[in-house]
Amino acid sequence: MAKRSPIPSGCYGEPRKYDPTFRGPVHNRGCTDVLCCVLFTAVIFGYVALGTVAWIHGDPRKVIHPTDSTGHFCGQKNTTNMNKPILFYFNILKCASPAVLINLQCPTTQMCVSECPDHFATYADVQLQYAFDRSHWEYYRQFCKPGFNNPKKPIAHVLRDEDCPSVIVPSKPLLQRCFPDFMTRNGTLTVANRTAFKDSLDAARSVTELRDAANVITGMLEAKQLGMKIVEDYASSWAWIVIGLVIAMVISLIFILLLRFTAGFLLWFIIIAVVLLITYGIWHCYWEFTLLEEAPGSNVSLSDVGFQADLHVYLKLSQTWLIFLVSLVLTEIIVVLTLIVLRKRVRIAIGLLKEGSRAVSYVTCALFYPVVTFVLLAACISYWAVTAVFLASSGEAVYKVMSARPSCRYANHTCHPETFNRTNITQKCPGAQCLFAWYGGESVYHRHVFLLQLCNLLVFLWLVNFTMALGQCTLAGAFASYYWARRKPADIPACPVFSSFFRAVRYHTGSLAFGSLILAVVQVIRIILEYLDHRLKGSHNVLARFLLCCLKCCFWCLERFIRFMNRNAYIMIAIYGKSFCTSAREAFFLLMRNVVRVTVVDRVTDLLLLLGKLLVTGSVGLLAFFFFTHRIPFIQEEPPVLNNYWVPLLTVVFGSYLIAHGFFSVYAMCVDTLFLCFCEDLERNDGTPAKPFLTSGGLHRILGGVERSPKRTRTHTE
Repeated sequence: MAKRSPIPSGCYGEPRKYDPTFRGPVHNRGCTDVLCCVLFTAVIFGYVALGTVAWIHGDPRKVIHPTDSTGHFCGQKNTTNMNKPILFYFNILKCASPAVLINLQCPTTQMCVSECPDHFATYADVQLQYAFDRSHWEYYRQFCKPGFNNPKKPIAHVLRDEDCPSVIVPSKPLLQRCFPDFMTRNGTLTVANRTAFKDSLDAARSVTELRDAANVITGMLEAKQLGMKIVEDYASSWAWIVIGLVIAMVISLIFILLLRFTAGFLLWFIIIAVVLLITYGIWHCYWEFTLLEEAPGSNVSLSDVGFQADLHVYLKLSQTWLIFLVSLVLTEIIVVLTLIVLRKRVRIAIGLLKEGSRAVSYVTCALFYPVVTFVLLAACISYWAVTAVFLASSGEAVYKVMSARPSCRYANHTCHPETFNRTNITQKCPGAQCLFAWYGGESVYHRHVFLLQLCNLLVFLWLVNFTMALGQCTLAGAFASYYWARRKPADIPACPVFSSFFRAVRYHTGSLAFGSLILAVVQVIRIILEYLDHRLKGSHNVLARFLLCCLKCCFWCLERFIRFMNRNAYIMIAIYGKSFCTSAREAFFLLMRNVVRVTVVDRVTDLLLLLGKLLVTGSVGLLAFFFFTHRIPFIQEEPPVLNNYWVPLLTVVFGSYLIAHGFFSVYAMCVDTLFLCFCEDLERNDGTPAKPFLTSGGLHRILGGVERSPKRTRTHTE
């Protein structure tokens, strides 16, 4: 047998030397990346200050409730509009142009009313009938400005000053706003059985104009309407959502426990089950597609349907199921071909996961660490969302000059309602009004709300990545303690997870923050690029679109690489306690010295764990789909009545995936840690009684036969 050659040295650093005193994660360590730790602490205090300022200046009611032309909320307690919860537009036809629409504020007087008008009338008709029947005037007057009671004022002056609406039409409240009650008769759009009408200036108006003006508002409020329905669905189904998530947690925990004893069988079962689950999806989509092929009206294109809040509309189209069918067929082909091509690596990965199961059995408390990560992430997400809402609603009422005359040079100028009538603007621009425009302000704080929102996003991503990094470093330290223990379990610390967590927080907060900041900056750049891509969708500048696409691709690859390097750097930090840059360099060199092993193992273990996540998510999602669509006979009466069943369904599916990811990520981190420790073990020791390997026989058989590099393979063969 040829003599085993030493590990080649070169540009990838020197291999680790034998150290009889090394027993795993070093205990005598100092604080690393202190400057970044100080910066991270200062940013957290600044983030708290930002949230406090947003809390002081913000008012979520500005986002939720409508506001009249004087800047007061409709229907709020202890206000003059307490019994007037609905917003009424004096001349909704002025809302037809999006160019003059400012934050849902039309350039017309808006007033809070107790109820919407229920019949058609014009101001001219009411004024003519005043001498004979004042009841019509009394009804019409409730939609005029408060305090106005001068029916003898010339009509032109009333309409110029917008003391009263020129016309009222039967309306219904929608999202606390009065919108015309449109009806379709024999295919013709009508309001109050009219297809056209004349306003008080005797100008001809069509119902289509009225609808287009209303659509400008309703189109912008559509997301809000959908949000209200989603809230209602959550209120009706939250208990069943919790049950679904508990089921997902139980199934994930059962899978993790079974991996300890039947890893090989269970992983092959996961592979086969995922393939069969996709096969069932293909059959179901084909069955639905063939049924809809013969149904009338099912051949409508998705582009013709547009966006619909009710997903049932899409499920009644054959094209929808055809897209599902093609997607699942392609997924099945990719999965099957991947398993065939990587069948040898799959066997190696299964063996590696078996060793991971052995490590988890000694460090069982690691299975419950995802709960800590979940709580920290929930806190970060909640704080970010609340801060974003309060920032968006911060500021005082801003009033602008609104004039129907294009020649008015004061239009859109800032004004003050209290002093507006004492200025000469009303003389130079007859009919101009000082109306509420938005909530903001002219101060430095209000002018930089967008930048504050960007800072809010950056710090949020930094905290999220730091939370993930803390979890990875904690688990890496715990599993490294297992690997380097010469006598298992006697040499394993009593609380390896807690000890590792304490070391990471006390000594390496700066290093974890450093790696997290790099990743957060790249993610913010990607979000900005996505925003620019969305803005340029209608652009015909092909070069700009191409460059933007290239940048998006480059930064996606960069983010994936940084994630990979950070993960391995955190493992080295957990073991040796060095700075982030030093640990990242040593991890990179170690991986490059074992590049063949890296390519053999590669991400196949991640693929197997991903299949496990998909199986858990798919099983729970399928059960939730049958439940919320009333397809389980023996609990037919139990499911709640929902506006859209996809709201709880997607919540259960997404939540199930996160839960499964939390449990399976423990195994993923375990495998990565064992792999790096194994590579170092082969460099430190040679398997002799004086320098025995610390790895188990099974792991050595799995990875020991895979040579480290092509150069070493040739030497060994010779």
